[in-house]
Amino acid sequence: MWPKMGLQYWLQTPPGRYALAWEQAQIDQVVADIFGYYALQLGNPALQGLGNNRMPHRWLALDAAEPAEPPWPGMHPACLLPEHYGGEPVYAEPGLVDAVGNAAAAELQPSDTAPAPTEPPPRSTPEHLQCDFTALPFPAQSLDLVVLPHTLEWVDDPHACLREVDRVLVPGGQVVISGFNTWSLWGMRQLVGRVGGGWYLPQHGEFLAPRRVRDWLRLLSFEVTQGRFGCYRPALCSPLWLNRWRFMDQAGDRWWPVFGAVYFLAAIKRVPAMRLVGKVETRTRRRAVALQPVAQRHGRTSTRTP
Repeated sequence: MWPKMGLQYWLQTPPGRYALAWEQAQIDQVVADIFGYYALQLGNPALQGLGNNRMPHRWLALDAAEPAEPPWPGMHPACLLPEHYGGEPVYAEPGLVDAVGNAAAAELQPSDTAPAPTEPPPRSTPEHLQCDFTALPFPAQSLDLVVLPHTLEWVDDPHACLREVDRVLVPGGQVVISGFNTWSLWGMRQLVGRVGGGWYLPQHGEFLAPRRVRDWLRLLSFEVTQGRFGCYRPALCSPLWLNRWRFMDQAGDRWWPVFGAVYFLAAIKRVPAMRLVGKVETRTRRRAVALQPVAQRHGRTSTRTP
């Protein structure tokens, strides 16, 4: 495998691009139907979480305290350099083009008959800013959408970051979260790597179980509307072997969906409705008036009120 590296360098590896393509497809499908005026993505500039969203004001926030990631000496070139595996993502969805499989087939064809590569449509880029993810420079209840691609795994205090997201979201605003699943083949490979030293996933961070993230969202009055797992191929480094195990995406999504290497969650901020009650008027209860006989002189009787 490879030595320690950060998330941005790991996303350049074949499994990283494979996971990135799956997350990009899930987030693009969800954010396209979210409307409003202000959207924010926290971290992970490799994933364009707001590229398919149509809000007029969008920002990509980077953590100012996060150091730059230098290249690691001794890293296997086939696991890092894009030119060694074609420079294209390894797609996970069956309907998408598997670039590794196309690259392997293109090697068997003459160069003059190779199909011309098609470029994806350009995405609109949001504005960039640097800030602390636990103290966002936005007023309370001012954003309509917040995207957290692997953000909770790399911040020092993920629960404080999620509380800050709850503060800046308007009632009815939505949050989109993605991360690594600890209960997966990749999670087991990472656990073995902690003992033997052969790392597979990035190490600068703490992976959170999806159930734990769901509990945090419920405590903050969020309602989880969508959740899905993906990337069921084994923890392999070679793009050729990743392509040979592509049938695992369909099988895993059907037979063991909770064991995907990457999870995706979407939630809506719910604010309990309040009923305004005016001043309560206190009314004195009147007693019923009853006539009672009163004895008087000369054998006559009269009545009086109590």
